[in-house]
Amino acid sequence: MIDRNLIGHELSASSMDIERGRLKFFAKATGETSPLYLDEAAARAAGHPDLPAPPSFLFGAELDSGGLEELLALLKVDLGTVLHGEQEFSYHRMAYAGDRISVSSKITDIYDKKNGALQFVVKQSQASNQNGEPVAEMRCTLVVRSQGKPS
Repeated sequence: MIDRNLIGHELSASSMDIERGRLKFFAKATGETSPLYLDEAAARAAGHPDLPAPPSFLFGAELDSGGLEELLALLKVDLGTVLHGEQEFSYHRMAYAGDRISVSSKITDIYDKKNGALQFVVKQSQASNQNGEPVAEMRCTLVVRSQGKPS
């Protein structure tokens, strides 16, 4: 069983520079076809200062920061037993190419279902830009299949 004393544990903060090339790659990889996400001129013509980050980009960028590996090591679970259960986003403002985004995360809940066969870990993250302005809140629920006999 995952140690419920980890509720409230804060993970290492991470920062990332948002680069145009990465935004375009992410947009193409997720099937985004709007020129707002692919063409700087189109983004500026629409009133944006640069390419905006597509929805869910921050989630992917957070995964790249090593946060998932840190969380799994802390929980002492094998990646092969983990399912992505749920993801929620609350956006406060857009993130753009050239921004530096900082993300801080903590474990907000751990619970189980099916007599411990499935354990749920809820992580809440806050992303802010280089000016300290809130960009987004992200809530992720991971489902961990029991690695042993349920207690």
